[in-house]
Amino acid sequence: MFFGGMPGGMPGGFPGGGGGMGGPPKNVDTEKLYETLGVKKDASKKDIRKAYMKLSRTHHPDKGGDEHKFKEISAAYEILSDAEKRTQYDKYGLEGVSGDDVGAAGGEDLFSMFFGGGRSRGGPRKAPSISHPLKVSLEDLYNGKTVKLAVNRKVIVGDSSECSDCHGRGSVMEMRQVGPGMIAQSQRPCHSCDGKGYHATFKKERKVLEVLIEKGMKDGERIKFSGMSDEVPKMEPGDIVFVVQEKDHGLFKRKGADLLAVKEVSLNQALCGFTWKIKHLDARDLVIKSKPGEIIKPEMNTKDALPFVKKLPGEGMPSKGNPFVKGDLYVMFRVKFPDTLPENVVSELRKLLPEPDETVEYDPMEVEEVHLTSADVRSFGKGGVNSVGSEAHESDDEDDGGRPVQCQQS
Repeated sequence: MFFGGMPGGMPGGFPGGGGGMGGPPKNVDTEKLYETLGVKKDASKKDIRKAYMKLSRTHHPDKGGDEHKFKEISAAYEILSDAEKRTQYDKYGLEGVSGDDVGAAGGEDLFSMFFGGGRSRGGPRKAPSISHPLKVSLEDLYNGKTVKLAVNRKVIVGDSSECSDCHGRGSVMEMRQVGPGMIAQSQRPCHSCDGKGYHATFKKERKVLEVLIEKGMKDGERIKFSGMSDEVPKMEPGDIVFVVQEKDHGLFKRKGADLLAVKEVSLNQALCGFTWKIKHLDARDLVIKSKPGEIIKPEMNTKDALPFVKKLPGEGMPSKGNPFVKGDLYVMFRVKFPDTLPENVVSELRKLLPEPDETVEYDPMEVEEVHLTSADVRSFGKGGVNSVGSEAHESDDEDDGGRPVQCQQS
């Protein structure tokens, strides 16, 4: 509604201006973005930001909101918070900002975002999609599986009608007199349709969906069923999306198409060989053996002291889309050393193992014999004055402000 002046802002009161006069084209929607944020067209930049912050907290996907709705809110705020873009939109609608990179959607996608169906603005918009988490075992991601899931959706019974009170907007403008010759205008949800913009009768419908878990699928992948969400009048039904959530496995850890298993071996097994039987994700029994004479070391011979790792090529996860190409199965070893050994065992090992201890001649009465104690390499460099006792001594010195002691001279 306009107060004073002529509609369209053109002399003579021609709405929308005339062709060739530099005014906006006819039948251009310049209200949709304001409706998205729930503000008036003359809202201040502060009001627009306040509305955006409130809506973004409610509709953020991380808080269970609809992703499409959140994108609409973000794109609307990005345009209306920019003075130049807002002026262009107020004159030419979305056409006025179609060349801008708005919300990473690109101008061509703005019409699809707010009206559905690309630039065919007369087409129906799409209703919000619904996401469901789908917990899947590593075995099912390896072998593939079809899961039947029942979902309940709302479908329209009979015909629906646009709310005559709000004309399908879901909100109405109210005016009240706040002083002599002063009128305040505010927007509130339409009570007649509960803010929906339509009148319709719904019923619940139960659908059984066959969800295909493809071989090699990863955590976070989405399985979409188009048009299977709730029906909304004058809108295309949204999608039902199942989001894969990979369950933890008792033996294997996964990264991409590779698998990792951890094997603890005794010192005897590390030196003399080991045999390890495992059940793979396809229920095959694998017997992993070390080669004759092969030594399992505590760590790799690298500067970084990496864990000792070997692998079975082609025994990892299948690749999605090409399950015949598989990753590798890595085995990380941890060597368990005994705490102590009996003297008789030490004597035998000294004879059997290569490179025994060198014999050093010395007189115990003249040379000091010492033994090592347990230590933590993280404490290296913290000895001497940096030790705990010295730190306490230093803190005592700091109590008097670190001032030097002066001796009185006579």
